[in-house]
Amino acid sequence: MIKLTVDGKQIEAQEGTSLLQACLDNDIFIPNLCYLKEMEHPPTSCRMCFVQIEGQSKPVTSCNRKVEEGMVVRTDTEQVRQLQQNVFQLLFSAHHMDCKNCLSRKGCQLQKIAKFLGVKLKARKPEELGRDLTVKPTHPCFDLLPTRCILCHKCLYVCDEKGYSILKVEKKGINTVIAYCGDEDPARIPCPTCGACVEICPVSAIVPRKEEPAAAAAGA
Repeated sequence: MIKLTVDGKQIEAQEGTSLLQACLDNDIFIPNLCYLKEMEHPPTSCRMCFVQIEGQSKPVTSCNRKVEEGMVVRTDTEQVRQLQQNVFQLLFSAHHMDCKNCLSRKGCQLQKIAKFLGVKLKARKPEELGRDLTVKPTHPCFDLLPTRCILCHKCLYVCDEKGYSILKVEKKGINTVIAYCGDEDPARIPCPTCGACVEICPVSAIVPRKEEPAAAAAGA
């Protein structure tokens, strides 16, 4: 076992464990949105899991840093918190907040992190951001909602792990979206019986499509 000190507390972790996972396993919360324990190479796309390691001049992301014997870590320095707050506010500026209609409202990671960092959530209308979020072709089973998406890439990971790989990143900059690149016939794709991307999304940016009344009546 590797022994290290985090915020003055000595903890242990298996060799090869990420610093973020070691902290989470020991009830030391570090804000994170894109991390999954199963990922061999975390994307570090959310840039939320900063920590300060003794001997290093700048904070580093903890999801892609392995624990080391004798490592001394601080998760709550002023510089770390300022970075996390800045990144979170930037990320949230592109998120359409509609909590009352969101399936994630009872376990929303954005709300949890905002409360932890002391950041107030302010709603903005999607049209105020000036983004082109057109996604074509549309998914035959699910609605992809780019105004909610935080580009954590978890959906891409689970889809690839299943061996389907029918989601992709499209466009660049503020217009970046998660798009569908599979067959438009629901009968020829695994999505209706899979739903892994829906389950993994932390902000309900992928949701099952509601059946149209006419289609429902026809199937009755």
